[in-house]
Amino acid sequence: MPDVIVDCAIYREGRRNECATDFSDALHAARAEGHSFLWLGIHEPTEEEFALVRSEFALHPLAVEDALKAHQRPKLEVYDDSLFMVLKPVTYDDRADTVTASELMVFVGDSFVVTVRHGEASPLTAVRHRLEEHPEILRHGPGAVLYAVSDAVVDHYIEVAAELQVDLEELEAEVFAPVRGQDTRNTAAEIYAFKREVLEFRRATGPLAEPMARLQNPGVPFVHDHARPFFRDVEDHLTRANESVEGLDRLLSDILAAHLAQMGVRQNDDMRKISSWAALAAVPTLIAGIYGMNFHDMPELQWHLGYPVILGLMVVIEVSLYRLFKRRGWL
Repeated sequence: MPDVIVDCAIYREGRRNECATDFSDALHAARAEGHSFLWLGIHEPTEEEFALVRSEFALHPLAVEDALKAHQRPKLEVYDDSLFMVLKPVTYDDRADTVTASELMVFVGDSFVVTVRHGEASPLTAVRHRLEEHPEILRHGPGAVLYAVSDAVVDHYIEVAAELQVDLEELEAEVFAPVRGQDTRNTAAEIYAFKREVLEFRRATGPLAEPMARLQNPGVPFVHDHARPFFRDVEDHLTRANESVEGLDRLLSDILAAHLAQMGVRQNDDMRKISSWAALAAVPTLIAGIYGMNFHDMPELQWHLGYPVILGLMVVIEVSLYRLFKRRGWL
């Protein structure tokens, strides 16, 4: 088997059977038996490596192009011989505060499932093993695999949303109750960066709602009727994830608005302090400047007590202004 093929197995009555030779023979065997299907897992294939898969499974060229190029929105497309679904699994790096989305394409057709992964955020080994522990679900055919993969991706959305919520609460505390001496000049940049990560998360969860609703429709082929109720459960979890993402986005907007308002208040406080100190400096400067002109017709210059009186006047005015500004909270 090519190196890009991660796993290949035939499922008979919900039980795993290894592919004895290559996947072409396994596919023919599954179709001949009628009650079996083949699950082929592939990771980041090239066009040449995927050519045999495309021809053997008769995959639609447009779906193949999307599967190879990736960078697709979550969607569900129905072709004559197969279903094609795009999922975007996400991971959250708590240290770097980044949301990373990979891509997972699922082809579902007559007696086969082909999963194509791009990126490292969507390993399916655990999903396959967990599903193999429930042969009663696998008996529903390829649609059961589509359900299990979708369920795993959506459940992880909820986990990522919870991790984002924890970090958002820390950011909220930083904005509304900053630690003494903490530099908050980059807080706005942190909020914007966090908002970008939430937007990346939203691109993965939002568009998936419509495909999940369609998979419950009896008009969608290659999904067993007994498997359709499972997609309703996935849709419920997806709704929770979308509500969490929307809540995070709204709260981030509120935090940003509050932070900008706080910055405006702090700037006003700074301007009042600067103005107060400028006023304190202006009074003695004005008095000293007047009497520093040394005109002959200034009677106070010949007054014996002029110097101490002027100094005392400066002190009285300065103390009065200082107490006034202090009482009003300007200093």
